[in-house]
Amino acid sequence: MSAIAYAPGSLIRARGREWIVLTGSDPETLRIRPVSGSEEDQTYIHIALETEPVEEATFPRPDPRQRAGHDAALLLRDALLLSLRRGAGPFRGFGQIAVEPRAYQLVPLLMALKLDPVRLLIADDVGIGKTIEAGLIARELLDRGDIERLAVLCPPHLVDQWVGELEARFHIHPVAVTAASANRLEKSLPPSESIFSACPHTVVSLDYIKSERRRAEFLRACPEFVIVDEAHTCAATGPGRHQRYELLKGLTESPTRHLVMLTATPHSGDEAAFFRLLGLLDRDFEKLPETTGAERDNLRERLSRHFVQRRRPDIAEWKEGNLFPRRETKELTYTLTGAWEQFFDAVLDYCAAIVQAAGGDERRQRLNFWGTLALMRCVASSPAAAAQALRTRGSNEEVEDSDALEGRVFDGAVDALLDDDVEPPAGTDDPALKDLIVQAERLAGQSGDPKLKVLTQHLTELIADGFNPVVFCRFIATAHYLGRQLDGKFKNITVAVVTGEQTSTERKEKVDLLGDAERRVLIATDCLSEGVNLQEHFDAVVHYDLSWNPTRHEQREGRVDRFGQERPIVRATLMYGANNPVDGAVLDVILRKAAKIREELGVPVPVPDDGHTLTQVLLKAVLLKRRGGGETSNMKQLQLFDERWEDAANKAKKNRTVFAQRRLKPEDVLPEWHKSLAAVGGREDVQRFTGRALARLGSGLEPLRRGFKAPLDSLPQDVHERLESEGLTGSILIDFAFPPAPRCRSVQRSHPLVSVLAETLLERTLGKSVEEAENDPGMLGRVGCWTSAEVTSRTVVVLLRLRHQLVSQLSGRSSTLLVEEATALGWTGSEAPLVEGVEALALLAPPPSADPPAHVRERAVQQALLQIETRAGELDAFAERRAQALLADHRRVREAADARGSYSVKALLPADVIGLFVLLPRVD
Repeated sequence: MSAIAYAPGSLIRARGREWIVLTGSDPETLRIRPVSGSEEDQTYIHIALETEPVEEATFPRPDPRQRAGHDAALLLRDALLLSLRRGAGPFRGFGQIAVEPRAYQLVPLLMALKLDPVRLLIADDVGIGKTIEAGLIARELLDRGDIERLAVLCPPHLVDQWVGELEARFHIHPVAVTAASANRLEKSLPPSESIFSACPHTVVSLDYIKSERRRAEFLRACPEFVIVDEAHTCAATGPGRHQRYELLKGLTESPTRHLVMLTATPHSGDEAAFFRLLGLLDRDFEKLPETTGAERDNLRERLSRHFVQRRRPDIAEWKEGNLFPRRETKELTYTLTGAWEQFFDAVLDYCAAIVQAAGGDERRQRLNFWGTLALMRCVASSPAAAAQALRTRGSNEEVEDSDALEGRVFDGAVDALLDDDVEPPAGTDDPALKDLIVQAERLAGQSGDPKLKVLTQHLTELIADGFNPVVFCRFIATAHYLGRQLDGKFKNITVAVVTGEQTSTERKEKVDLLGDAERRVLIATDCLSEGVNLQEHFDAVVHYDLSWNPTRHEQREGRVDRFGQERPIVRATLMYGANNPVDGAVLDVILRKAAKIREELGVPVPVPDDGHTLTQVLLKAVLLKRRGGGETSNMKQLQLFDERWEDAANKAKKNRTVFAQRRLKPEDVLPEWHKSLAAVGGREDVQRFTGRALARLGSGLEPLRRGFKAPLDSLPQDVHERLESEGLTGSILIDFAFPPAPRCRSVQRSHPLVSVLAETLLERTLGKSVEEAENDPGMLGRVGCWTSAEVTSRTVVVLLRLRHQLVSQLSGRSSTLLVEEATALGWTGSEAPLVEGVEALALLAPPPSADPPAHVRERAVQQALLQIETRAGELDAFAERRAQALLADHRRVREAADARGSYSVKALLPADVIGLFVLLPRVD
């Protein structure tokens, strides 16, 4: 037999059973899956080593003894539909995803498929779903055979988040590559091997990989497809940022490498950084500022194919319901009184005095100023944070490293979130600090904190209104201070604290555990303000500490105000001290202006504050004013910064007008979306099948107020063991909606529960003989006959599994993919037109109106089985038509690849007849 007979999709017989040949086979070694088995049952056989010869096989026809009633026929239809992982339809990857994306989230996918190579900047607003959009592209390119390996580059604190998202939602199993894990991974490799060639899928810390030595190694072994999260940090100026830019620039040197960049803030107010970012898509885009006329229009048109940016209001045109909550904001003030006011004044006096005392000594100026800023931040946060900062002595080396301190004091870049909740060193050997330490420690241990009192009252109100809030603090000591003070304050409310002291796994586990509580309050530092989804368990944010960076506020609120938040309203509360001049200055000059710009523009514009000069000038003005010093020069600088910020906002507005994505409209996307759902099954199909399959196997779904309870222990032993290997035991709470109800797991078509149930029913129905399947409730049967009020003449429905070979010739490389499709063909008579696809499948849905007599049923089934043979040509023609439709779909959404290659689709005949059902008209 020639090698082509063993191409993907071929049926063979070996080891006493039938198998389907999968992608990854060669003439000597076959990668195979049982005809009735699942992806997990796949194995390899070496043809020359088999004791029995490998032979061509055909799929067995239904046996008239394999009787099925209406319920079993529906289960067989749905099990076949939901078991396919290499589905047809416009997209190859939808059979592998565990999320049902919204139609608007398909826009980046369709844009990517029209590019070759894929070079895309996704700049959607916070919470719209950029991770899902990037994951869809990765899954699709893998399943089309366009790529074999991928890497995600992201800030270190997002590595675990990306690993979890890819595994849970897209069935991609990456390896985390960080400073902590790289050495361990490299130890198991041969000297000449790279992590990135040995591990096909990786999630890589940008901080780990950006150094010159590691960058060179990564570029040498880099995968064909790279996702870059927080891409704006790779084009911005600042310490260490040029290394990131050089890394990405090196990636784009390859003319075939696919690159998808993600950011919610492409316009940082820095024109050079923005166009440097666009230049990573195509070097020509860096010329946009200098071009005019037709050349500029041409560049803008080209860029619109590579750049998608949408705000939440832009999603309204998709008419998919209310996808995002309404955010209600509120400001709360507290007034420091008594001992708290005296302590705060004493700290301000101390800070003003040492800044003034520095004189002309530049090093001492820097030392004193960093110390005062650190101390002011901690004192404004809590007495506990103040005490911790005062007790911590800063070394000269630490002060000299202003870059490191800058981020910790000033709420620096997003990639510093894991370690900047530690209180910065404020202490020196100054004897004047000893009295302040005593005061701070005394206040940390006593009641009456005015700031804490306001928080407690506000949380009481939020809880009474049914909200589950997250309280964000700046420092670890403050978070634990609040945890101690609030624990037990609210009846039947669970309070938990999460900080950067814990690993990302520990943080996630703690959040999930807290989510199991009926009512909850989470106290967290900014280690949770980015890359962690909290919308399933929380719906309000309280900023206990003002951030000096307005972007942090949006990041915090974006944890609950995002796609998947079920509450129609989320709340955000900003707390600040009425008699705290530092809070007042930051609020008026930075935060309110940032909010005003965002409201007017629709997108945030970061503060144009390179080196945090604005914040330093602002706080020096506060301290000098307290000491009675002149403010004129500082106020002039503040006015200059105000003008720079307005200029940055105007540029961002202009850029948004010029570059906002407007090419793909709902009418361009929705037809592809509906085709895909029909091909792989949607949420309603999953819910119907899961309930009926569990009932068939001895369990069932118990409806709850929201969601369902699924007892698994009563299932057959083999099913129980398979589910147990997937971590599903006992009685589990599930929901078919996304996001799921509280404490429920979200179950989609590729969830292990659905996969195991579908594969079990198919294996028992298709893989057992009639004798073996006797009295087996999991054997559904393959032939049936009933009376239906929906038909007016005798109708035969043949349930089919079609197998196609999709061959691509791209850049001199040929690949053959197996594509499978669950469909049906129906006919009423020799002259009547055929009923195909979705319409034929739908004929099985209506419940029977009666059960015909046994002899009528048996005769109808025998006649239908004979018709399968006489109409074999029509079945083959239908399979050929579906192959051509598949080719048309494939080409339509991947048109760019036609420029460097070609596609063809071959139907593998005969089609697999899974079931045969006769519907008889009702006789009145």
